[in-house]
Amino acid sequence: MPQKIILDCDPGHDDAIALLLAHGNPEIELLAVTTVVGNQTLDKVTRNALSVARVAGITGVPFAAGCARPLVRTISVAPDIHGESGLDGPALPDPVISLDPRHAVDLIIETIMAHEPGTVTLVPTGGLTNIALAARREPRIVPRVKEVVLMGGGYHGGNWSATSEFNIIIDPEAAHIVFNESWPLTMVGLDLTHQALATPDVVERIRSLGTSPAQFVVELLEFFGGTYLEAQGFEHPPVHDPCAVARVIDPSVMTVRRAPLDVELSGALTLGMTVADFRAPAPDDCTTQVAVALDNEKFWNLIVDALERIGEPVA
Repeated sequence: MPQKIILDCDPGHDDAIALLLAHGNPEIELLAVTTVVGNQTLDKVTRNALSVARVAGITGVPFAAGCARPLVRTISVAPDIHGESGLDGPALPDPVISLDPRHAVDLIIETIMAHEPGTVTLVPTGGLTNIALAARREPRIVPRVKEVVLMGGGYHGGNWSATSEFNIIIDPEAAHIVFNESWPLTMVGLDLTHQALATPDVVERIRSLGTSPAQFVVELLEFFGGTYLEAQGFEHPPVHDPCAVARVIDPSVMTVRRAPLDVELSGALTLGMTVADFRAPAPDDCTTQVAVALDNEKFWNLIVDALERIGEPVA
């Protein structure tokens, strides 16, 4: 049976690839797509999500806009990585599907409550504001969620600060809520995603598919590669967010380690740090784990196969 997921995202180049992967893989049933402020403002990332839906030919899936600001803090966006639109590089087609009128938090709650317990996985690839509010507004969803597989954090270091990853530090209070709920949670952080590099060989494999969605991804990666080289010194850009979707499709694509996790809220130098306690074997009641090693061949095969299945969608 396909894995039912809600993708909560802030497209974003790697979010866009995560959405294409989720749509193009038969092991995923995409129940809903929700957007949250993050890589750019809510209006921009929401339009980007709808544009990617047109690129992929996604229909019949509700898309809903969520929180336009963090729970407590001011908005931080990432134009140095994702550009002024949040998805600079390729030409973005005009959306052909309309937003669901519900707020993303309501859509998340209603979707989880409408399905059998233990059947819906939450896959957040942006800040965790929507997910935290959903858990607070309707606590009954927490034991019903099969798992939270999020892209964010890192147990060795950060990218927004020395200790903190962007998706966590833009709303650390929300992240603290999500990490401390009782649902099973897998953190797919920088320690894992920095292994998912879009090398020239990978880009060429995608280009050789010869379809418009594949070319769209090539143009995403070309822009993303340039900004990552300039801003963070990466020779090849790490493709973070699809790693979380890949984990749901095929858990063997990465190695994980159980460990207690928490989020720092008060450190002068460590705000937003995701702290993994590796001092001893995880206790029996530990519900959190972190991704540590990626099978690159499996990972990129999943992305190429998904793009091949999408082919040339009907406009």
